[in-house]
Amino acid sequence: MSWLWKHMQPWLAWAGLACCVFWQPGHAAVTISDASKFLDQAEHLRTTDHPQFVQMLEHIHRDAGELTSSEQWRLRYLDAWETMFEGDYSKSEAQLRNVIDHSDDKILASKASALLLSNLGANRRYEEAYALANRLTADLPHVSDPEARFLLLTNLSQMLNLAGQTDLAIQYAKMMEDVIPAGETLCRPLSLQVAALYNAKRLAPASPQLQQAIDTCVAVKQPVFANAMWLVQSSLYLDENMPSKAMALLDRIGPSIRLTHYYPHALSAEVQRAQAYARLGDDNNARKAALAAVTMGSPDDISEWLKEAYEVLYQVEKRRGNNTAALSYYERFVAQDKGYLNDITASALAYEASQQHMLVQKLETERLSKQNNILRLQQALDLKAVEASRLYIVLLILGLASIVLWLLRLKRSQLRFKRLSSLDGLTGIFNHQHFVGEADRCLRSLEKRRGHACLIFLDLDHFKRINDTYGHAVGDVVLKRAVATCQQQLRSTDLFGRLGGEEFGILLLECARSQGLLIADRIRAAIQAASVDDDGQVIRFSVSVGLAPTHVFGYALQRLCKEADAALYRAKRGGRNRVVADIEDEGLAVA
Repeated sequence: MSWLWKHMQPWLAWAGLACCVFWQPGHAAVTISDASKFLDQAEHLRTTDHPQFVQMLEHIHRDAGELTSSEQWRLRYLDAWETMFEGDYSKSEAQLRNVIDHSDDKILASKASALLLSNLGANRRYEEAYALANRLTADLPHVSDPEARFLLLTNLSQMLNLAGQTDLAIQYAKMMEDVIPAGETLCRPLSLQVAALYNAKRLAPASPQLQQAIDTCVAVKQPVFANAMWLVQSSLYLDENMPSKAMALLDRIGPSIRLTHYYPHALSAEVQRAQAYARLGDDNNARKAALAAVTMGSPDDISEWLKEAYEVLYQVEKRRGNNTAALSYYERFVAQDKGYLNDITASALAYEASQQHMLVQKLETERLSKQNNILRLQQALDLKAVEASRLYIVLLILGLASIVLWLLRLKRSQLRFKRLSSLDGLTGIFNHQHFVGEADRCLRSLEKRRGHACLIFLDLDHFKRINDTYGHAVGDVVLKRAVATCQQQLRSTDLFGRLGGEEFGILLLECARSQGLLIADRIRAAIQAASVDDDGQVIRFSVSVGLAPTHVFGYALQRLCKEADAALYRAKRGGRNRVVADIEDEGLAVA
């Protein structure tokens, strides 16, 4: 099972990007008074308390509009981390490249680049991964931030281990011990050294290096790293044909793996269970565990985990004499195995590994003596190349910025036109079409949860007389005053629109008939008390109101409009300046 650490390396390189701090219960109810500190706390909790980290992400996303640009980029970086933690490498890659290319934050870009390196390695995109590793190694002398430098060394150690360069991987991991940032511990450097030793078959279940890594990660409350170490120990038990010990260990760490919801750990644990059951002679449970592992993976995935799962299924079906099923599983096993025998990829890895060997020697020389003349000469040559490319980078950034600015302006114009198209030009409330559309949508939603609502139609009494007497300009002022008066009596959830002329519609959501009548009468009374001044002459006006509740007439908008209009007609016919509801109601008389 030497394949295990080829996949555990990404777990250690990026799943453990959080600082090793302790999360106290009192933080669970933290309010976001300081978004920057809140993001710091969330970042530190990624592996120490992953469920709490997820809750904090959900919390701060609700207030994302209040964040500064810098804080929004940090939030995007944490989103990318969580996306990758859940196993969606493609989406995470796009998010990380967005942070790297557009955040304009060198430290954040360095951290995102380190995470992207693990992403590419986990996807077996080795040529891209090693090309990125070369660039990051070249930039490492210029990275002064302790946390960013620590993360870059972490992922460079991981990539060298994937290339089979055990001693170089261990050397990088030990370099990490010299630059541990505040809040970090020895958990990650020790875990990476264990990774390299395991990959080189220099480890046993009782090796002191493994036990030290386990004890350290448990002590600093890093469950993701601790689970990785225990899975290594379980794998070693299987390598030494001790399936009972492996099964006992898997049972013990199972709750922790389920709590962290970390896909690679869950998949690895199922595969190891399948192998342990198979070696114990329990074919039924071996088959169940192997099928569970296959179900967790995508049909297009190529991985050592799936290869081992298909091998177990092949062996079980072969022992049972199910030759057709055994052949099918064997074909899938071979397909998985072939994915790791590509000569072109092996050649590219060997070449890139040699390049990494040269670069790590230069980094070691810089660490021992920054006055080294050879390194200075190389830096001078690199500087010439950087200067030659800066012009292109500036032109590219300017081009991207102009495109983004143009798109923002276009989007703002579209939003403005959309908003204006839904509002009445005179009063600023919903126009007829938009009010009807929103009301119909709200009523359908309300019907699903059996809530109550009241539809109100209002009509200004003798409005034509006001227009004829004082002119249309004064009539417009009266309409605006009536709308403003109504708005003062309405709740933020209510819909208010102009249906045409002096007629208006109101949909009172989560409102029973009795409450609707009270609101309608408050509106009527408020409008009756309002007035408009025209050159010293006080103009008073009133309104007639018709109300139709959903509990009487149902949720169909057409039926409610018909009944509200009929009630409004009865209010007009009954003397105006009154509220009339359904047929059983005589109406609220003039106050």
